[in-house]
Amino acid sequence: ERCMMSKQVKFEDCQRSREVGFVSSDPYFSVRPDGTVYADSVLGCFLFRYSSVFGAETLQHLLDKHSQQSVGIEEMLSRVWESQPRVIKFPRKHQRGSSVNGLRRQKRDWVIPPINVPENSRGPFPHMLVRIRSDQDKDVGIRYSITGAGADQPPSGIYNIDPISGNMFVTQPLDREERASFHLRAHAVDMNGNQVENPIDLYIYVIDMNDNRPEFQNQVYNGSVAEGSKPGSSVMQVTATDSDDSTTANGMVRYRILSQSPHSPIPNMFTINSETGDIVTVAAGLDREKVSQYTIIVQATDMEGNLNFGLSNTATALISITDINDNPPELTVRTFSGEVPENKVNVVVTNLTVVDRDQPHSPNWNAVYRIVSGDPSGHFTIRTNPITNEGMLTVVKPVDFEMNRAFMLTVVVSNQAHLASGIQSSLQSTAGVTISVQDVNEPPVFPVNPKMIRFEEGVPAGTTLTVFAAQDPDHFIHQIVRYSKLSDPANWLKINRTNGQITTMALLDRESMYVKNNVYEATFLAFDNGSPQASGTGTLQIYLIDVNDNAPVLIPREAQVCERARPNSRINITASDADADPNVGPFVFELPSFPSSVRRNWTISRLSGDYAQLRLRIPYLDAGMYEIPIIVSDSGNPPLSNRSVIRVKVCPCDDNGDCSATGAVAAAGLGTGAIIAILICIIVLLSMVLLFVVWMKRREKERQAKPLLIDPEDDVRDNILKYDEEGGGEEDQDYDLSQLQQPESLDHIINKPAGVRRVDERPVITESQYPVRPSLPHPGDIGDFINDGLRAADNDPTAPPYDSLLVFDYEGSGSTAGSVSSLNSTSSGDQDYDYLNDWGPRFKKLADLYGGGDDD
Repeated sequence: ERCMMSKQVKFEDCQRSREVGFVSSDPYFSVRPDGTVYADSVLGCFLFRYSSVFGAETLQHLLDKHSQQSVGIEEMLSRVWESQPRVIKFPRKHQRGSSVNGLRRQKRDWVIPPINVPENSRGPFPHMLVRIRSDQDKDVGIRYSITGAGADQPPSGIYNIDPISGNMFVTQPLDREERASFHLRAHAVDMNGNQVENPIDLYIYVIDMNDNRPEFQNQVYNGSVAEGSKPGSSVMQVTATDSDDSTTANGMVRYRILSQSPHSPIPNMFTINSETGDIVTVAAGLDREKVSQYTIIVQATDMEGNLNFGLSNTATALISITDINDNPPELTVRTFSGEVPENKVNVVVTNLTVVDRDQPHSPNWNAVYRIVSGDPSGHFTIRTNPITNEGMLTVVKPVDFEMNRAFMLTVVVSNQAHLASGIQSSLQSTAGVTISVQDVNEPPVFPVNPKMIRFEEGVPAGTTLTVFAAQDPDHFIHQIVRYSKLSDPANWLKINRTNGQITTMALLDRESMYVKNNVYEATFLAFDNGSPQASGTGTLQIYLIDVNDNAPVLIPREAQVCERARPNSRINITASDADADPNVGPFVFELPSFPSSVRRNWTISRLSGDYAQLRLRIPYLDAGMYEIPIIVSDSGNPPLSNRSVIRVKVCPCDDNGDCSATGAVAAAGLGTGAIIAILICIIVLLSMVLLFVVWMKRREKERQAKPLLIDPEDDVRDNILKYDEEGGGEEDQDYDLSQLQQPESLDHIINKPAGVRRVDERPVITESQYPVRPSLPHPGDIGDFINDGLRAADNDPTAPPYDSLLVFDYEGSGSTAGSVSSLNSTSSGDQDYDYLNDWGPRFKKLADLYGGGDDD
């Protein structure tokens, strides 16, 4: 009782009492020297937790049985719950009155203790919890009822009450994790339903049982720690939760490490805080190069880690060992060698191989190479291969065999990241590189390239300008250099093949189109006799000094002025000179003395050094074209002159001083008659062109309208062909077919008077001979054949008029006309066409068509 009533009880330390040296006073508790009482076992914790619920006497009685029968805590709690039914009375109403001295103490209300129900009870159900009773049940009949969540409100039906006896029952097992408490109200009424007692509040608490295991938030946790970390370095944290009451041992979770894999360097490299789940290192010796990852199985147990009573669960923690730069790079050999041709760049001489045990492709592994000696001119550099980490020694500046036949380099390798604290650089991070330079045949080199020389233009052919010689860089090999011309746009120069002497072959002209900014460029080739042959190019630039070799030319060459002298009727003239200063302006302009009319009609006045003004000397000059000679001189030494002619159009002007249209024509020297003649010629020319176009279009249309010249036997088209020989038309259909019959004799024609003859009768004179068409004419001769036949028909006096008997060309064997069997007659009479057989072979086809009778 002393322990249970003490206000200084700290039952949360129930497992630690003996570890701190408490003084034991009884089997369940320990008392510190300062008088503080601690629970000394799980049963002690149990007593602290439930003493206010069931009462100390009841718990003490059950503890005695526990010690005698070894009953479990849950079983003991169940027995306590089953043995706890008690009577709950409605509180008495307060009575007010006065004592003898006028004072009377008022009695306080009853405090209804809470009802405790353990979760997951096995029953049997319904199980009686308490009895509700009113003191007035002896006087009147009382009816009891309960209301609230769990009774008549959802979740309804969990609790009920016997209305007569007042016994309150629970009808089913409870789950604290679903609902931890209930608040009900008990009522008492008489038989008429009148309230007898004020309602009382009933608080029901569900007592937690350890029915939930701890659950980890993740089944696999990932953490990391740097290699070489000191003991106590934080790695990661694991967390597990328990749905049970966290204020009791049922929900108090403790952690521990079950296993570690691998066991290198020791089996217990890590430890875990049992309460927080923090994993830390406990030993040194983490080395990523030996073990890169550890697998740890972590166990979480409730009941404060009690393995006998608590529930457990496990999770996996994967701990990656991160890399630090604790391994310097090491070159595989102490000496490397290579060779390089001279004058080559971007050539890999050799590859420097290195070994580094740190994390590949990380700053701790990536190698950085430096040349510390042996290359003062910077001919070489080392680039790192990002895949293999090798150093590629590369030539970046050409090397010359004649100057350096070999190089001895010292190379140092390191990492991108600095070495970890306390790690020393390896002696194998330095190596020597021997490079041999290979001699190659180098091309001849012109010492000055391009080479500039100055000469006056106009030097005669055969003049020696300079010696443009090249040197062979291969001093250790005697070779002969020869020269040739590579580019000479104007073909002015030649070069001596042996010594490179440059000589002119023509006059050098500064005004040539090949000279740019007074400079003429030519390119020459120098080549040796090595194997293989090598050649080099050189450029010779000739600066041509100007001489006065070009006379000035008048500008403009044409102008116009008004026929009457006016103040604004002036012609500004100047000159152009192909030479350069000082052989150009100022220019001198003057009129020649011959012919005399020039100076009589015109005058020149100087405006400036390069410009002058030409104007009329007389007040009026007839309109027309005038050619005025002007002498122009430059300022060269000696000066050059040129007689130039300017064509001046003199014309009538309007008020603004501009030539009118009529005046411009008159000034051109054309009269009215000439203008009319020109217009008529233009009209006639246009008419001829138009007639020619119309004639050509008609010829093209006629050519397209003519039938194709093909064999009629092969022409299967049932088309109606229109010929030019048809006359009349639809109105001329009443004709006598007998006129088409060939007469038996020509007597009736011969005996007729002269000049009396029917126009549709055949003349008796000799017929013209038509050209005979070959059996298979060449396609190119068809046009000629048609033209010949046309001319013969036009000149034939025996040719019949329209509606007369037409004579066709003879169609014998082999005729290209072919068969006309596709034709059919639309006549419906009984006409006999057998007489057509007597007309000769020309009408044989018609006789076959129309004289066949019923056999057709």
